[in-house]
Amino acid sequence: MAKKAQVDALFVKSKVREYIKAKDCNTSGDLIDGSCLNDAIIEVLDKAIGRAKANGRKTVQEKDL
Repeated sequence: MAKKAQVDALFVKSKVREYIKAKDCNTSGDLIDGSCLNDAIIEVLDKAIGRAKANGRKTVQEKDL
């Protein structure tokens, strides 16, 4: 499996914590400081990018998600 490049966090940690707290749950440090959440976001974005390119576009649109 190819090694993933290091990418800065694509989310705002405080906003993730606020969202989870609003759902009456706590946030683990692993979720915020680890790479799992960022990897999930990157996977969704990469799929959307692939769909846009497959449709001959360079602009990723909401419908690509």
